[in-house]
Amino acid sequence: MSKKSTAKREVTDIDNSLKYTILVVDDTPLNLSIISDVLKEKYKIKVANNGEKALKIANGDKMPDLILLDIMMKGMDGYEVCRKLKKMKRTKDIPVIFLTAMTNQSNEKAGFDVGAVDYITKPISIPILLARVESQLKLKEARDFLKDKNDYLEAEVKRRTREADIAHNLVIFALASLAEIRDYETGNHIKRTNLYVSLLALQLSKKSNYHNRLTEKYIDLLYRSASLHDIGKIGISDNILLKPGKLSEEEFEIMKTHTTLGRDALIKAQQHIGQKIDMLECAKRIAYSHHEKWDGSGYPEGLSGEDIPLCGRIMAVADVYDALRSKRVYKPSFSHEKVVSIITNDSGTHFDPEIVKAFLEIKGKYEKISYQYADKE
Repeated sequence: MSKKSTAKREVTDIDNSLKYTILVVDDTPLNLSIISDVLKEKYKIKVANNGEKALKIANGDKMPDLILLDIMMKGMDGYEVCRKLKKMKRTKDIPVIFLTAMTNQSNEKAGFDVGAVDYITKPISIPILLARVESQLKLKEARDFLKDKNDYLEAEVKRRTREADIAHNLVIFALASLAEIRDYETGNHIKRTNLYVSLLALQLSKKSNYHNRLTEKYIDLLYRSASLHDIGKIGISDNILLKPGKLSEEEFEIMKTHTTLGRDALIKAQQHIGQKIDMLECAKRIAYSHHEKWDGSGYPEGLSGEDIPLCGRIMAVADVYDALRSKRVYKPSFSHEKVVSIITNDSGTHFDPEIVKAFLEIKGKYEKISYQYADKE
């Protein structure tokens, strides 16, 4: 091939079906020709006679596996080309070997600083060139193999995590539904209270007092854990749970034990698993504390104020709103306005005043949910 024809050629593909593609970048036609002739027996070769063309080829449809890059070129020099390659997401992992007549150690350091993997001085020794190219391509093959393995493993972990989450949520829903089936008129109670709890927690998270505690992760835990707040009702007999009239004092004492029964069931579940699970920990606290009252008149322990777990205080508002809005065997449903009035009046006695304040800020959303997921007659 003549020097003249090479000089006219800005970009050339030397066709073959070999595995690796090497991009040779040099503004001297003779150097392009010599290096291409040496490598074309083993590799597919692409050439560029300036930095701009090199960047275009490197970021094209078929990216090179390795770049041999001259440093001293007109216009954009090799250092700048390498910097730009390393800044682009698609090309940042392509290994770059610098070719240069500069032998000063500071020049070598500058090359490595911008991201080159090797440095070959001119005049080029053909055996050294072939050995360095082969060595870097083997390293790239190993890196690519590990990256593919890592990508596969990450995808597999995500897939299995999704499957575990689905199974986890199904188990929670199945357990929660047991309590719902016992108290058949609750219908969509679980769905509504989950939404009420998460909305209320999200609103509270915007306030400085709760910002650090109500993280996105914790709100998600609340959303899922709220399903199990009444799991203890499974242990309450039908003649009490489904009684159409007011409970006697003795019956009410038995009804109150659903908080302890729920907590104990969740403790046993966690012991059976043999490790601490955040969701079960949260569910246990909700089940046990959501009937405590801010003034200490609630049950099962008569806790007051901030001694009541935050999750229980949030659940209390959501649970009472839904209970009052829903028809039960022993009472009709109340209007949204009446329920809001009751919760407002009970701020500071039954409910945490800060949580009631947040509830009032989103009461319209509660009303929409109560209609959207209303129990069917």
